[in-house]
Amino acid sequence: MTINYPAIKDKIVAFIRSKVKEADATGAVIGLSGGIDSTLTAYLTVEALGQENVLGLLLPEKGITSQQDIADALEVVKILGIGHKVIEISPILRSFSKLIPDFDKTALAAKGNLKARTRMCILYYHANLMHRMVIGTGNKTELLLGYFTKYGDGGVDIEPIGGLYKTQVRGLSRFMGIPAGIIDKTPTAGLWKGQTDEGELGVTYEMADKILLMLVDEKKDVSAVRKLYPSGQVDRLVSLMRANKHKTKPPQSCDFL
Repeated sequence: MTINYPAIKDKIVAFIRSKVKEADATGAVIGLSGGIDSTLTAYLTVEALGQENVLGLLLPEKGITSQQDIADALEVVKILGIGHKVIEISPILRSFSKLIPDFDKTALAAKGNLKARTRMCILYYHANLMHRMVIGTGNKTELLLGYFTKYGDGGVDIEPIGGLYKTQVRGLSRFMGIPAGIIDKTPTAGLWKGQTDEGELGVTYEMADKILLMLVDEKKDVSAVRKLYPSGQVDRLVSLMRANKHKTKPPQSCDFL
């Protein structure tokens, strides 16, 4: 399938510009991790709004966030010419661990979600101060599988690349000239040492995108997809979509009518 990346880029840029205008906001705030998703989102947002209207926030955790990721994020800031701040979140996390009586330092998922929600608070603090929008960096693969923290990295105003599968994100990034080192690095949320996206998902992004394309876009039956791809991986993705569907919907209320 041939993908028209110039047209995709133009559509996303127009989307960002229109949504910021609709909100009567003065610009955008983006969390920069040094990864491909946040980098591509920053490139697109700068094209939509201008470098002077985009703030990049680097929110590393001491001892967990790699120096390479920090260096890559700073390189993006330099290339795009945007304003930025580096806010190390370890002191905030330590305060949580001291103040929560039953804080469990061994609960990696709970701690990881707490980190993501801490970053969300900092992003919105600056967005509120500057009357700007928080621009999300999630891609379609992550959103479909619920591979994000509810009210964490999922707590944003818009998701410009949310219609692109991870492999398409890589393609558009190459088209836009993003540094190869960022495109080709192992994807990780950086929530704990040794953590990788594909390790948690249990399937590569390439395989996940092929399976999801058939299940979601082509609306193929699960049994038909199992005939083409490893059944265990198909079932794993179906299970994640079902279990995490609540993440993409507003909180439900009890209906009395």
